[in-house]
Amino acid sequence: MATDELTLPAGWSRHHLRELCASIQVGPGRRAEDNGRTQADGGTPLVLPRDLRGQRIVTEGAADVPAIPWGRAQALAKYELARGDILLTRTGTVGRCALVTREHVGWLFHPNLVRLRLPEVRRIEAAYLVAYLSATSAQDWIASRTAGAVIPSLSIRTLSELPVLLPPIVEQARIGATLAALDDKIQAHTEIVRATRAYRSALADALMNGVLSADQ
Repeated sequence: MATDELTLPAGWSRHHLRELCASIQVGPGRRAEDNGRTQADGGTPLVLPRDLRGQRIVTEGAADVPAIPWGRAQALAKYELARGDILLTRTGTVGRCALVTREHVGWLFHPNLVRLRLPEVRRIEAAYLVAYLSATSAQDWIASRTAGAVIPSLSIRTLSELPVLLPPIVEQARIGATLAALDDKIQAHTEIVRATRAYRSALADALMNGVLSADQ
């Protein structure tokens, strides 16, 4: 059933995404001088589309995180991330989203990402909006508007038209907290799987090269 055809529960309302955001901003374009520098070299680190995993920003070690030189980064201050911002991929694998937490405050974001910034006096909780954007109905809506393109891409104008169903603020908090807790568990299990795979690979090399014996 289409969103417009839904009969909403008491206290719920329907809005376009643009009505709930203070700004919907694409990341700044990159220049040649921005390339080659990493967080380990100094500068302002950059969130990449690949870093949006399971509604979280998951970055690699400092040597693998690109960074913008301090001087240029100062001119990009309006693109700095703040706690409670939401990032969403707009090209390639469109629609992945993540909530910005304390760890990535002050970072910049890639031009293939969109930043949703909520107003100070808001009608929507950030955790709820992340949960809503990652839900099947919103993902299907996004997919239907990028289907058929050689490289899927979502414009700001199109994204701003996304319909959002809004429960009362207390219910938003409950929904957001419940799903965020599940996301945390998924992320923890994902890290366990990643670490176990790395251990298995190292162990296999040691066993196959005779460094270790299977009897040990």
